[in-house]
Amino acid sequence: MKDRILIVITGPTATGKTALGAHLARELDGEVVSADSMQIYQYMDIGTAKPSPEETLGVPHHMIDIVKPWEDYSAARYVREAAACIDEIFRQGRCPVLVGGSGLYIDSLLSGRDFAVRGDPVLRSELEKEYDETGGEEMLRKLNGFDPESAAKLNTNDKKRIVRAFEVYKTAGKTISSHDAETKLIPERYNTLKFALTFEDRSVLYSKINKRVDTMLANGLESEVRNLLDMGVAHESTAMQAIGYKEITGVFKGDFDINTAVDKIKMESRRYAKRQFTWLRRDKNTEWMTWTTGPDINTGLSIIKERLK
Repeated sequence: MKDRILIVITGPTATGKTALGAHLARELDGEVVSADSMQIYQYMDIGTAKPSPEETLGVPHHMIDIVKPWEDYSAARYVREAAACIDEIFRQGRCPVLVGGSGLYIDSLLSGRDFAVRGDPVLRSELEKEYDETGGEEMLRKLNGFDPESAAKLNTNDKKRIVRAFEVYKTAGKTISSHDAETKLIPERYNTLKFALTFEDRSVLYSKINKRVDTMLANGLESEVRNLLDMGVAHESTAMQAIGYKEITGVFKGDFDINTAVDKIKMESRRYAKRQFTWLRRDKNTEWMTWTTGPDINTGLSIIKERLK
């Protein structure tokens, strides 16, 4: 696949990724592959800002509405399924455009990793219990016995990573240090052109985020969340931890009123945008497109097509 180019359009929420991706795919006779960790869920349309039929511009969109909201979903599964979509689009001689803001999904897909070390849920539970019973200091001491490199990087309170180090060693027969070193040597899965969208003035982005939340409420977000709960989707499920769904669920549980929930949704959305900025700015191969008052689709298309020459 290295002789063909995968175009990636990413960036914080509410920066115009959906519109630019659809227009680009239409011009290049391509198809869109979503990289959004919440748009994968069915029945969750409003709060995840799924593209409407009009917004897709008639372009095929993949990796949207593929699982039930009560199902577990992982980055490993995303990589397998998204890569299959992209490879098929390439096979047909068309151009795949990866669009979304879920950094972990995008990086995992592009890295070429196959997630061979997936671990064992039963073993993980046993290790977590051992950590709780013996404490982080004792677990680190044991970890130092077979993986001193990892042990030196972790602190006693880092339960998740300590448990993961044990889990990898026991399931794969190699330390997580050696596994990570091997992973870095794997060539990337595709030739990639990666673009990230942003606004010149951060306050413009935050204003757009706030307006998007208001629109979601006006379009029936409360009813969408109620429907999910009536379907039996558990409050603690991964899907219901999404921004917007978690807060509206809190209203139905009586934790706070709707006005407080809306303020929380806006605040958490802005915080999420900040985390997206931090994640994306680590990649020096990403080219940023900076808008002023709104997405300039024509300019964006011109920039991307120029890079493709």
